[in-house]
Amino acid sequence: MHVDSDDGVLEITFDRPDVRNAMDWAVAAELAETIDGADPEDHHAIVISGEGDAFSAGGDIEAMADSPGSPRESYEGVAETFGRVVEAMLSSPVPIVAKVRGDAVGAGLALVALADIAYADEGASFSCAFVRIGLIPDTGGTFVLPRIVGLRAAKKLAFTGEVFDAERAAELELVNEAVPAEVLDERVRETVELLERRPTDVIGMTKQALHENMARHWREALDYENALQVQARGSESHEEGIAAFLEGREPEFDE
Repeated sequence: MHVDSDDGVLEITFDRPDVRNAMDWAVAAELAETIDGADPEDHHAIVISGEGDAFSAGGDIEAMADSPGSPRESYEGVAETFGRVVEAMLSSPVPIVAKVRGDAVGAGLALVALADIAYADEGASFSCAFVRIGLIPDTGGTFVLPRIVGLRAAKKLAFTGEVFDAERAAELELVNEAVPAEVLDERVRETVELLERRPTDVIGMTKQALHENMARHWREALDYENALQVQARGSESHEEGIAAFLEGREPEFDE
């Protein structure tokens, strides 16, 4: 990914178009560190986008195949990378705007949900695709998704891994608005300029209050999610999902 900081805007762009901006553990750690480094005295907005024709295809599945083997190592790996992304995005006092072109899949969809504001071009597509490789939603997905789209809708998205378009994402309030591709940059720029005219410190406090006042503290939800993800990573379903992906075939999960 590459990072630009100009005129008070911290722009983070995933730059792995050859893998549709999939994130390995190193990218996730860098993303978390970059967001943690945003200072409301220097930045009034963070904008996250993707280079090429995808926002992010989620976790890098080939990298997953080489992830640490023991449950403890797996837990620490998840917590210190994708888990840190969740912590950074939810606790950042600087408002985060997701600019979504192309696919936002798996952890990519979770990043959209974690952003404070999100816009998508009308050609974008979304999928909570974890189930397709035998995993539960992570990157805060089990915590933030039902709080945005509602529990019943979140269950359907997570259980099926269905692909849906930007218009449906807007209906679910996963994104604030779906706009024509040629308008997307302008709409994000207008929002960033509006945020510039607002007190960033107050926005940060408002965000903190909104998050702290939800029914369950997100740290508890994240800890539970990470623990379950370790179980999923050790399952036969995950093993089959990885093998099928690498072999270019449909997975054959046990009923």
